[in-house]
Amino acid sequence: MALARPGLQRASGTGPQSSPRAWALPVAAIVCALALAAYLADLFLHPAGKMLDWYDLNVYNDAGLIARHSPARLYTWQLRPGIKFTYTPFAALGFAAGSLLSWTVLRWLMTVASLAALAGTVWLTFGALGWRGRSRAAAVLGLTAAGLWTEPMQRGLHLGQIEPLLMLLVVWDLCQPDRRWWKGAGIGVAAGIKLVPLIFIPYLLLAGRLRQAAVATATFAGTVAIGFIFLPHASGKYWLTGYVLRPGNVGDAGSLLNQSLLGLVVRAVGSVRAGTPIYYAVAALVAVLGCTAAAVLDRSGRPVAGWLTCALTGLLFSPISWDHHWIWVVPALALFTDAAIRARGAARWAFWALAAVVFAVFGAWPYHYTGPLAFIPQGLLGFFTGRHPQHMKYYLAGAQVIGWNLFVLAGLALLALAVIAAVRIWLAAPGGSGGSIGSRLGRMPSL
Repeated sequence: MALARPGLQRASGTGPQSSPRAWALPVAAIVCALALAAYLADLFLHPAGKMLDWYDLNVYNDAGLIARHSPARLYTWQLRPGIKFTYTPFAALGFAAGSLLSWTVLRWLMTVASLAALAGTVWLTFGALGWRGRSRAAAVLGLTAAGLWTEPMQRGLHLGQIEPLLMLLVVWDLCQPDRRWWKGAGIGVAAGIKLVPLIFIPYLLLAGRLRQAAVATATFAGTVAIGFIFLPHASGKYWLTGYVLRPGNVGDAGSLLNQSLLGLVVRAVGSVRAGTPIYYAVAALVAVLGCTAAAVLDRSGRPVAGWLTCALTGLLFSPISWDHHWIWVVPALALFTDAAIRARGAARWAFWALAAVVFAVFGAWPYHYTGPLAFIPQGLLGFFTGRHPQHMKYYLAGAQVIGWNLFVLAGLALLALAVIAAVRIWLAAPGGSGGSIGSRLGRMPSL
């Protein structure tokens, strides 16, 4: 990822001036209000279920009801053939609490909470980048408006997905001051609900944040223990039978909407069985490169770039990364915006161009411009072949390959930028070959 200079991403008041041009904040507020108004208009002008159908929230709610009334069926129940509950027993306990609410209250509460989580994540990210006062408020309003109209956010709202809330929890944890002994607990809880945030633990270890990694690990272990205490049968099924390792429990790994390395490989070779060994090799390489680059960026004074690189690595590494999981692109846009504003000359235009391209790739472009589906967001996934033609997934050619793997290819390109930036930092460190950073990576500070 393109990055600013080392000292500029610490939350130390080194960001843009807190007194921006007088027009910036009211203009940003108007833009955000218009974006939200456009979304509400889109919502109420379409038939029920077109913009919001809360499909995944329905899975959560059903799983919560099962956890309360028939826990032994938690991991044998199917919403429909091939669609099972794949979150942890600890998550099921949380969903059980949610199922106490009426369905109407639950679904609208999730929608409002997701919108708030988007704004909260952007607020925390700009704060970690050193923004303060009116500048921070204006930036948050503007980028929240843009983030609302990304395809991952629109899909997350449509499905009633928990992903925006988990992202907020992880970012909140990472943005806490290092002096707080419980820093890392948020990552542990997030991983206890959905396993992908576990990728942050090796990143924290490599970055020398041993106490935070230990807290995250202990908290995660605590969520597993809580699951065994309250849902012992379901926990045994989930953790001890290999259930947790079966990506097919959530649907077709070769689906257009699975924008992970496994999805790309499966679509390329024609089957999950043939693609899995290739995926293991490629995913291991990506995990090593991504976590190492993230640690180098963190140690060089770029913590936001570090944890965003780690999040990107997790999206690529995870066997299932649905389109709505790519909501991490929103804080990434905050990073690119910050870098563009700080840069000078050609570099500033390069950063703005990068932000524009990323927004275009992940934008919530309408499915149709006329008719009953006018302005319903779909994005550019599968753009060259139409909406999700499953029969074509193993017969892609030319531009279809790009359209069906758009997010994962964009993610690989961004990861390549992050690795290049990390290598340049490494080589520029005192000693000529990353000596200073290399020695720091080799030291394991005490807890």
